[in-house]
Amino acid sequence: MNSKQDKKNLNWSELGFDYIKTDFRYSAVYENGGWNSGELLADEQIQIHEGAPSLHYAQQCFEGMKAQTSKDGRVLLFRPGLNCERMRSTAARLLMPEVPKELFMKAIEETVAANFTWIPPHGSGASLYIRPMLIGVGENLGLKPAEKYEFRVFVSPVGPYYKQSGLAVINLAVSDIDRAAPNGTGNFKAGANYAGGLLATLNAQKQGANEALYLDSSEHRYIDEAGSANIIISMKDGSFITPSSKAVLSSITRRSLMDIAKKELNMNTEERPIDLRKEISKFNEVAACGTAAVLSPVGKIWFDESWHSIFGDGESVGPVMQEMYDILVGIQKGEREDKFNWLHHIEL
Repeated sequence: MNSKQDKKNLNWSELGFDYIKTDFRYSAVYENGGWNSGELLADEQIQIHEGAPSLHYAQQCFEGMKAQTSKDGRVLLFRPGLNCERMRSTAARLLMPEVPKELFMKAIEETVAANFTWIPPHGSGASLYIRPMLIGVGENLGLKPAEKYEFRVFVSPVGPYYKQSGLAVINLAVSDIDRAAPNGTGNFKAGANYAGGLLATLNAQKQGANEALYLDSSEHRYIDEAGSANIIISMKDGSFITPSSKAVLSSITRRSLMDIAKKELNMNTEERPIDLRKEISKFNEVAACGTAAVLSPVGKIWFDESWHSIFGDGESVGPVMQEMYDILVGIQKGEREDKFNWLHHIEL
């Protein structure tokens, strides 16, 4: 195993959520009905045909996950099997070949291990972000699936997604732009979903918010999700809810937090439609959650031409979200007992 002295000389605690080139990435190619064995590469550039369906028709998808260093030096992944399942589901929706679980896990484990010196040390506040991606490549012109695909995994050390130190309180602004139709691709992690949201995020930031908040595309009443995260809500009646919508991404972090609320905090949990305007007075605490955002409490929400504070003065972290964050991050970093058997240990 590599020693701690091998780590890169970075200011780990000051990292943002930005791309940093690491030493190796993994690439495997699907062609003529099958995958090759794949290999680690040093070159971060992808050579791609100008007719590739990923460039013209957005036939591409990706996942996001993190590797953490525990206090005893172990390198831990959080529920990677669910990332594999979600990529398989998205690939099927986009008529792309399934990445077998064995290949998915091999690529991740080898890439993380090969970039050991880039894995942030325990207690630094940083983690190693892992990006598995699947793209349609090769010669093509018409609107049809690619005949060749590349599955690639690259990694980058990152800090918090939002710039604030500690547990960040963020603000959301309701967007008049629809993120996805109920029977579209909103519940899949397809790249095209995110390009369409760039304008909504920009508009929200001009309003003074960190992120856009999307309502349902039919009535613009019910909460869907934020631009890069799902939504969870602690209600004043003691229940814990999350939006039910066909346009919402199936979030691994959200799923885990719902389990924590139910089994660790003994809260009544429910996935259901949430009418923002009618129910906001019943909200106790709100948070955005996801692999990148982890759990970010929401202080204020902009809609109907005014700001609406959620908890206290709109700048404080509430006790429910603080406890949920502590439990989730404690498990992810190996600091708390993994009662749910969520962690995957990478052999180095």
